[in-house]
Amino acid sequence: MNRRGILAAAGVGLLAAPAVRAQGAWPNRTIRLVAPYAPGGSVDAMARITAQKLQERLGQNVVVENRSGASGTVGGRYVAQSAPDGYTFCFSASVQTLARLVLRDPGYDPMVDLAPVARVGQGPLLLIMSPGRPQTTLQEVVAAIRANPRDWTFATSSLGAAGHLATVEFIRQLGVEVPIATYRGTGPALPDLFADRVQLIFDPMLATLPPVRANRAKPVAITSARRSPAAPEVPTTAEGGMPSVDLQSWWAMWGPRGVPAEITERIQRELSTAMLEPDVAQRTVTLGIEPLFQGGQELVDFIQADFNRTQELLRIANFQPE
Repeated sequence: MNRRGILAAAGVGLLAAPAVRAQGAWPNRTIRLVAPYAPGGSVDAMARITAQKLQERLGQNVVVENRSGASGTVGGRYVAQSAPDGYTFCFSASVQTLARLVLRDPGYDPMVDLAPVARVGQGPLLLIMSPGRPQTTLQEVVAAIRANPRDWTFATSSLGAAGHLATVEFIRQLGVEVPIATYRGTGPALPDLFADRVQLIFDPMLATLPPVRANRAKPVAITSARRSPAAPEVPTTAEGGMPSVDLQSWWAMWGPRGVPAEITERIQRELSTAMLEPDVAQRTVTLGIEPLFQGGQELVDFIQADFNRTQELLRIANFQPE
């Protein structure tokens, strides 16, 4: 995917607007945010926060609809094939752009078929472990896996998710083969981790910190340069000897290609202030997520750079699409 492709996807609304403009003033009916993962994870939670703020600002119902499966491509493809009338959007994490890098036949290309609208949050990942395992530090986990890799399995919420990319880099640093079990979101993965059917998962703190606080999982390390205010007792991957395992997830909203520019711009105006309101910070910062706003050309450039960086990481790790 070249830069011209993502520019076309982001700006095509300017050309298509007259043909697809909804009847009457927008919005005049319910808007759907399709979350391509199961309830219980960070995508679902951030989608609901964003939907609430949009509903408050637009004066129209905004609902979250979970359509999970195939590493986010079931929901993403559904949105890509929806009418670009401003009533169906995709809300997902950074993984949403990577379908063609991690799957042989995703059925669509999100870098072309989805148009970025707004990025609303970012945050580091927390590596957690099954509670019955005796290890307590990253160094101890690394030593145990190298000694007996068959006794360990990583879970991931989705192929291409930030947690999956951190896992790929972690395993590359280990220099041994460790299986990865892919789930339809973080929610379905956690019960298997609690029961020691899988032993480790990297995922945003929104999903992984609550089970740590409930003593259902053990914290190992956080993937950031500095410790998180949400869990200052948890050391970073750099402190544990793995500074290259430093990845963040981010959350954004996309529309199908061809959403009228005036609708995209209205959403951006509302979110540019709504996502920075104190109540949003109160709901997200303590869980390791930084609310923010990014749109327009800046967002297009950010997504392209992130895609390029991920593509190179997967190449170095010799990852093969599944």
